[in-house]
Order: sequence, then C-alpha cells, then structure tokens
Amino acid sequence: MSRRQASRRSVLVAGAAALAAGCTKYGDESGDGAGESRTSPAPPSGPGPSSAAPGLARTSDIPVGGGKIFAAEKVVVTQPARGEFKAFSAVCTHEGCLVNSVAGGTINCPCHGSRYRIADASVAGGPAPRPLPPRRIEVSGNSITLG
Repeated sequence: MSRRQASRRSVLVAGAAALAAGCTKYGDESGDGAGESRTSPAPPSGPGPSSAAPGLARTSDIPVGGGKIFAAEKVVVTQPARGEFKAFSAVCTHEGCLVNSVAGGTINCPCHGSRYRIADASVAGGPAPRPLPPRRIEVSGNSITLG
C-alpha cells in the first residue's frame, strides 16, 4: 500500500472513531458524553459537582432565561423564570448526542441542529422526535441537587 493510501485510510478510520465517540445509539443515554459542555451566557461548567458545592449547582449558577449543562451527569438545568428551576436529560432524542449549549431560550444539540425549549424541553426545531426527558432535582436554599 502506498504512503498516500495509508494516510488516507488512517484519516478515515480516525474520523469514524471520533464520530462514534460523539454519538450513541438512538434513545441510549449511556454514551460517553463526548462533547463540549457550554452554556450561555454563563461560562463553561467546571470539572463536576465539586466546583458547585454542595450538590449539583448553586441556584446562582443557573442564569434566568437560560441554563447550564452538566456533562458528567448528562443533565441540563434551566431557569425559565426567576426562581423556577427545571432539569432534563442532556441526551438528544434524535441520535443520542450530548447537547452542548443553552442560548436564546433553547437547549441546543450540535450534531444535527435539534433545539429544545428551556421551559419544558419540548422540541423547538430540528429532527428531534420528542422532548428531552425530565430529570428530578431538588432545590433547597441556594443548592440544586439531583433527586
């Protein structure tokens, strides 16, 4: 095999592996969550729950009219109105990719453009067939924990 053929094959194999790592089978929430965790307008989340002690987050970490993605827990927490906190699975219902941003009133998936409303995770656009499933959280004082 020529050097050019080997190089091309290596690129194709590496690309396929990266694609497989970023998505999981439809409806499967057991993927590795490979994907960047971003929020808007807040900065990216830290390494995990230890950065938002105690629990998952502080209420002040979740912007009003926005949300924050916790990739390790595969959950997104939103605050559609002041003092109203909601949580949903962060795994897209289309192809199982991890959503990666909350902006403009929607939770957004980078893989195929699905968007979900922050108030109820209903589908706002894209190929997603159904809303993000709700996740149970508990708000106690200024602490948010998974329920």
